[in-house]
Parts: sequence; C-alpha cells; structure tokens
Amino acid sequence: MEHHSKRQQLARQRVEKQRLAPFMRALRAIHSVTTPEAMDPEDLEKQRKGQELLGRLVAPMSGMMWEPFDLEGMNCAWIRPQRGYDRRKAILYCHGGGYTSGNLGYSRILGSKLAQVTGSQVMSFEYRLAPEDPYPAAVEDAVKAWDYLMYLGYGARDVIVAGDSAGGNLALVLTHRLRESNRRLPRALLLFSPWTDMTASGKSYQEREDMDPLLTLNYIHATRDAYARGRDFTDPDLSPLYADLSGFPPTLIQVGTNELLLSDSVRLRNRLLKANVPCRLEVWDKMWHVFQTFPMKKANEAMEHVAKFIMETL
Repeated sequence: MEHHSKRQQLARQRVEKQRLAPFMRALRAIHSVTTPEAMDPEDLEKQRKGQELLGRLVAPMSGMMWEPFDLEGMNCAWIRPQRGYDRRKAILYCHGGGYTSGNLGYSRILGSKLAQVTGSQVMSFEYRLAPEDPYPAAVEDAVKAWDYLMYLGYGARDVIVAGDSAGGNLALVLTHRLRESNRRLPRALLLFSPWTDMTASGKSYQEREDMDPLLTLNYIHATRDAYARGRDFTDPDLSPLYADLSGFPPTLIQVGTNELLLSDSVRLRNRLLKANVPCRLEVWDKMWHVFQTFPMKKANEAMEHVAKFIMETL
C-alpha cells in the first residue's frame, strides 16, 4: 500500500512538472541575461515583452477590475476585487525583474493574487528601468507612487508595501527612505524572495547555484552592474540588508529552499529581529525564486499565508 501511494505521488509530481514546464521556460527566457554586455536594447525588449505577455496569460484576473492610469508620465494601475473592497486601505506593489525588466503586464500576476486573497485594492507602478535609467530612478518613482497614495488621502498605516525579487529590494529601500526623511512608514511589508544584498556574499549564492532553476550568478552580476553603475554595493539604497532597520514595520518574508537568494531572506530576518522588528520568515521546501507567481497549489497556499499574516497584523 505504501509503495503504491509513493508511486501515485511521483506520478502526480511528473504531471505537475509537465504542466509547469512552459511557464518555467518563459521565466528562464526573461532571466536569460548573462553579462552586462548582453544587455543590448533588442535582448531587453524581448525580455520585457515576454514579461508583459506572461502577465496577461497567467494572471488570475477573474473577478478583478484592472484600471490603468497615468501618474505624471509613469504608467500605473489599480487592481480591485469586483466583489468589493475596503476603500480606506491599499497595497502598493513593487514588481520584480532585476531592475532591468518588469512592467504593468508582469505585475498583474502577483498584484491580482494579492487582491484576490486579501480583498484589498492593489496599486502597481511601472518604474523606470536600467540600463537606460539606473539608480536612483526606480527609487524616485517608488517615492512618487507612495506620495500619490498620500495625496489621495491614505494614511501611511493604511498602506501595505509588497514586492518580489528586485521589487522586494525596492520596497525595503522605499521604507528606509521614508524613515530617513522622518516620515511615517507603511503598516507592513510583504516580501517575496527579496533581493537584499547586491554584494552576493550570502552562502546560498554558491550552495544553491546548481539548484536554482531560474536565476544564475551571471544574471545577478549583470543586473546589479546595470542598475548600480559602479556604486558601492553595500550602500543601503542598493543593499537594504546593510541599512539601519530599526523602526521598520512588521514584515513577512517568503522564500524557497532552491534559490540563490535564500541567504538574502534569512539574513534580512536576522537583521530585522536584531532591530526588534516583528518578522516572520517562511522557507518553502523545494520551491524556487518567486514561486508564488506559478499556477500551482503551493503558490496558492503561500498567498493564503499572506492573507493570514495581514489579518493578524491589522
């Protein structure tokens, strides 16, 4: 009986792997940059178009309203549940893409999932990308998006900031910028496989290199060089792991065991706890970089954990 059950489990895993294969290939293509020199306009345009298409194909938009708008030349969008939502609260979502790709289309995937499981309205924004617009362009755009929510009348405690990968980096840098300016901080942070250390000094950058199905060290080096342009990688605006994190809001971090950036999440959790910041780290077994974007059971479970964290925090 036990042997039969194990065979069934392996068969289900094979079916799941086959079903996810096209999605995995598409994401590999998006992360295909190998050297800074490879970041020519044609390659980047292919990656960015691939992300746009991917978002339109796989985002769970059933029951959602998609409302794009222009914010002083920056493309933005609201994702709102059709069944109703709390108009007094919002989630500001920062998309990933290594600071060199990512757009509103791609942000539909996690943005719609966040709106779906939380019943909240989500605002995403298309910040400027490197190498055309390196640091600090993305940070300036994140501050502009935050200021827009404040202009609309939301209080800082009415807004949760979320981000995946480079977007997780941006969410942390935005929070640090607000704190350094003596401004009120978001109610909470939701970070999915955040990129927190551009020095790539964590153990997982070597230990997980052969296990990560999406990211490579070459990709990390290429995107950080395009974005940082020779700046010190330990600058808190580039690597928030090295920032003073005292006073930061409650934080949920989700990461997979099979990814290069695992150390970035573990070390961030340690730094936050040392700064007396409430932090919950979830390490998902056998999962990869931003697995929450995939149409599968574990991704749905992870998003349910997000909803639970928000309910407990609020």
